Amino acid sequence: MARRRIHEEPENHERWLVSYADFITLLFAFFVVMYSISSLNEGKYKILSDSLVGVFSQVDRAVKPIPIGDERPRTTEPDVSQLDEPQSSQEPIDPLQSIVQSMHEAFADLIDANQLTVRDNELWVEIELNSSLLFPSGDALPNDHAFDLLEKVAGILAPFDNPIHVEGFTDNLPISTDKFPTNWELSAARAGSVVRMLAADGVDPSRLAAVGYGEFQPVADNATAEGRARNRRVILVISRNLDVRRSISGMGSGRAAGAALHSGTQRASSEGH
Repeated sequence: MARRRIHEEPENHERWLVSYADFITLLFAFFVVMYSISSLNEGKYKILSDSLVGVFSQVDRAVKPIPIGDERPRTTEPDVSQLDEPQSSQEPIDPLQSIVQSMHEAFADLIDANQLTVRDNELWVEIELNSSLLFPSGDALPNDHAFDLLEKVAGILAPFDNPIHVEGFTDNLPISTDKFPTNWELSAARAGSVVRMLAADGVDPSRLAAVGYGEFQPVADNATAEGRARNRRVILVISRNLDVRRSISGMGSGRAAGAALHSGTQRASSEGH
């Protein structure tokens, strides 16, 4: 009897479809659950939608700020609280008066010692320095004290634009050296030295001028030592007029000072020439 032949079933190559179908089913179920727990509130969605449409379609609503607290009605009338506040008006600073005040505050000791005088009137301010504060006898080279003193003066004058006329004066004792053949040269050189130091300490050079009067504008009698000491001086003239400098009229600051409205303490000191 012949052996029965065993029938072999063909191999199923589409078995993966079962697993894929199961995966898709589980994924669908997952999204259904997620959707169910995150369903939108239709009322809130409608409010949000209307707000967005209004903002982007209406210009006035887009620029109007969101009020915080109680909104006040607008009015064209000024706030009463602002009307009650006094209006503070600051008067312009008078440069000459500011210079006078600052000089008195900075050099009170020298003014009390009759070594420095500040005079002022409506046209100019005069700052008169005894030559002994600035120069050795018979020389125009500044002494050590002069640098500190003029640095303070420059700090007071530098912020303003007023022209500054520096004048040098001597007594009548003759001088004849290689540097200074006469008192003209000595007085002019001393004025020039002061101008250079002021410029080096921050005063605009275009504001500065130097002139020497020599012995020819005395304010005291040269017959005495005290008189000669008063005549040896350097004067800084700060003009009120920014455009026209005080002309050199031959009067000299010594005599022009007699017209000053306010005078400081007169100085007296002794110095060899």
